[in-house]
Amino acid sequence: MGVYEELIARGLLAQVTDEEKIRDMVNNGKATFYIGFDPTADSLHVGHFMALCLMKRLQMAGNRPIALLGGGTGMIGDPSGKSDMRKMMTKETIQHNIDCFKQQMSRFIDFSEGKALMVNNADWLLQLNYVDFLREVGPYFSVNNMLRAKCFEVRMSRPDAGLSFLEFNYMLMQAYDFYRLYHDYGCNMQFGGDDQWSNMLAGRELLRKKDGVEDAEAMTITLLMNSAGQKMGKTVGGAVWLDPNKTSPYDFYQYWRNVDDADVIKCIRMLTFLPLEQIDEMARWEGSQLNRAKEILAYELTALVHGEEEAKKAETSAKALFSGAGDSSNMPTTELSEADLTDGSADVMTLLVKTGLCSTRSDARRNIQQGGVTANDVKVSDIGLSFDAETLKAGVVLKRGKKSFNKVILI
Repeated sequence: MGVYEELIARGLLAQVTDEEKIRDMVNNGKATFYIGFDPTADSLHVGHFMALCLMKRLQMAGNRPIALLGGGTGMIGDPSGKSDMRKMMTKETIQHNIDCFKQQMSRFIDFSEGKALMVNNADWLLQLNYVDFLREVGPYFSVNNMLRAKCFEVRMSRPDAGLSFLEFNYMLMQAYDFYRLYHDYGCNMQFGGDDQWSNMLAGRELLRKKDGVEDAEAMTITLLMNSAGQKMGKTVGGAVWLDPNKTSPYDFYQYWRNVDDADVIKCIRMLTFLPLEQIDEMARWEGSQLNRAKEILAYELTALVHGEEEAKKAETSAKALFSGAGDSSNMPTTELSEADLTDGSADVMTLLVKTGLCSTRSDARRNIQQGGVTANDVKVSDIGLSFDAETLKAGVVLKRGKKSFNKVILI
């Protein structure tokens, strides 16, 4: 099975522009492809995870990835799939976010010896003269066709929000990105999510109309990641980060450990590098076996993002909390000092807020009254419950609901 057939078997492809050309290029390591990442935060998140795994798979098959960082397009913002205009960021913030992205991407992609490239579109977009850009690119775009693009549909249907002229330029800029990547780096393929289809086709058309690129070797070929995978990424959005300082390895593990039964095999198929034969066997698992499948998913993805050592720690901590076995020292912990105590103790509502398990004392009160809080596996029914210094020095494991918990310890 070639890598192209594997992508199909794993449910990662939805649409392509020319399947036979794509199959040949990908399976024979002839693709130089790009995926874009707009630096809207200082960490990649699970919404980017599928793209990074896809880049890794294709690189393993001999293809060359280009990670395009949107230092230029990030100054504008992509309206695709958005209901409101993105907040403007400063150049300094964008550069800081790009630096963070570079470090995280290196866990997935081998950038040594030209095996992959990391490019910032600010290098050409911020140097453009507006009038020259309009003359060079503008004639090849029909406003009527642009307005019919699906990526503008949501915004155009909302008269209260609308679509700013600033954002309307995004399609032209993304098309120009592919034009430059093709000429400067030999990029002959694009990957992206469902909401990028119109933008990617625009880049393909710009090359065809402006430079007459038609021959098979230079043909621009667009692949599209499966909508189910995109939905998964958008569901978690920025809530689950790849930066361990924003989402701990344990919390990352727990997120995947708690996916729905209906999604676990799909996630294993799309995101892990386990053999398809093994996954097909797991697809027949039922009942309690699905919990084992979730543990496998959580371990594999945590190891991929944070390394084997952190994955083992997270797995051990999870067993300590949920099955009474293993080492609990690596579970999420909040350290208190004597200054955090009142008359030598701390009440449960204060601790729920300090640990981040509840947002406010009112939120803590509500969760306790609804029976959703335990302390050291004992349900908390008294909102006035307090823990003295001796108890806190030994450690108190607070749990809200089935999935959120934190160990509080006085140091």
